[in-house]
Amino acid sequence: MEKNFRLRFAPSPTGPLHIGGARSALFNYLLAKKNGGTFIVRMEDTDLERSSKESEENIKASLRWLGMDWDEGIDVGGDYGPYRQMERLDIYNEAVQKLIDEGKAYYCFCSEEELAKEKEEQQARGELPKYSGKCRHLSKEECERRIAAGEKPVVRFHVPEGETVVVDDLVRGEVHFETDGIGDFIIVKSDGIPVYNFAVVMDDHTMGITHVIRGEEHLSNTPRQIVLYDALGYEQPRFAHISLILGRDNEGKLTKMSKRHGSTSVVAYKEQGYLPEAIDNFLALLGWAPGGEKELFTLEELKQNFSLEHVSKSPAVFDIEKLKWINGMYIRNASGERLLEYGLPYLKKAGFVSEEPSTEEMIWAMSVIDVLKTHISSFAELPELIRHYRGEIFYRDEVLAEMKEHKEEVLTVLKAMKEKLERNPKIAVDSYKKLLKEISKETGIKGRPLYHSLRVAKTGEEQGPDLDKLSVIIGRDLMLERLKKFIKMFQRMD
Repeated sequence: MEKNFRLRFAPSPTGPLHIGGARSALFNYLLAKKNGGTFIVRMEDTDLERSSKESEENIKASLRWLGMDWDEGIDVGGDYGPYRQMERLDIYNEAVQKLIDEGKAYYCFCSEEELAKEKEEQQARGELPKYSGKCRHLSKEECERRIAAGEKPVVRFHVPEGETVVVDDLVRGEVHFETDGIGDFIIVKSDGIPVYNFAVVMDDHTMGITHVIRGEEHLSNTPRQIVLYDALGYEQPRFAHISLILGRDNEGKLTKMSKRHGSTSVVAYKEQGYLPEAIDNFLALLGWAPGGEKELFTLEELKQNFSLEHVSKSPAVFDIEKLKWINGMYIRNASGERLLEYGLPYLKKAGFVSEEPSTEEMIWAMSVIDVLKTHISSFAELPELIRHYRGEIFYRDEVLAEMKEHKEEVLTVLKAMKEKLERNPKIAVDSYKKLLKEISKETGIKGRPLYHSLRVAKTGEEQGPDLDKLSVIIGRDLMLERLKKFIKMFQRMD
């Protein structure tokens, strides 16, 4: 019978949450939730020089923003803590001593210079560089003497020779590694801090992790971890190594996702105005194929539908246009409250509303965001689009030439609207619609001659949001100013 699913995300707090890390977290989260299991978050903070509290807080905030609340781990607690590696040193030390006592690990006193020379000689002979095992046979007494004298050795694991390690990967199938190509690797550094491959084994075992989903780049680490599991007598979790995320550079070539392809952190996409549900949806599709034509999935739907059987081992391509499309779809379907929540900060930053908006400003902001929601792919585009409709406008010659053929009709409509605006100090969507009906009734002009004339005069464009909605963005004063200028210009045209 399958154990209760226990999956984890264990980032190193050395920077903001990377988009690739977020995808790994999501896949672990989804598989846990799909199977009624437990999702755990712990921190691999043994990189003392680069780890920071700021990075940890960024990672936690990003996970929560994406909706991936964890059941156990940092901040939440649980029965298998502590959940930061630097608080687990006693656990590691006990296991290391056990390996040393059993002859499965040993102290190594080789200097950096000695190791570099050994590697150089091996390469000169055409051999695969690996540690020779020089310190493997040092006596216990010699090790104790040298340590007492102040030398600070590393601890190496004695890798069994002439064996094949089989990784039974849930995405890639069986992957074989020869132990003779591994060499005795370090499990504890000279400062007493365990290295990743050892600490992760101890953490996953003592926390009862059943499945490990991580990036393809970790596949080469897995045989080292498996020989440690075997040496310690631990049961292995099931491994699943998901594909790299590739980005397309300026020349169209696909390479590993990096900053040159655009933003790489979750917080950067949040700042650019992407919705968390759109990011989740997009990340899930990077390597996972749900089948069918459906592309938009809520987080709840992803929990129900996700499975490793549909995860591809082929590289996933980060397509920013696909992300924009998905985000645009979520924006169109968002509630008014959610649109305001995400859009208002951008209107504040651009100075369109106050830091503490009045009721009137809030109503305006809601109206503007609602008008433009079908024309943006992220909320960061709002200020630019508003400036577009409020900024300098240009009238194309071919458009003006067409309007000249109906000059009197055009002027009649524009003058009628000018007079209406002069008598109405405030304009809203409903009141603008009323003005249009009045002008149509009074002049007898309707349809394209009415709407096209007003749209061109006010925006310089022939297409765009409905005029009544556009009136909210442009505002009564600017509309009146543009009408007056256009009428003067148009009257002078031959």
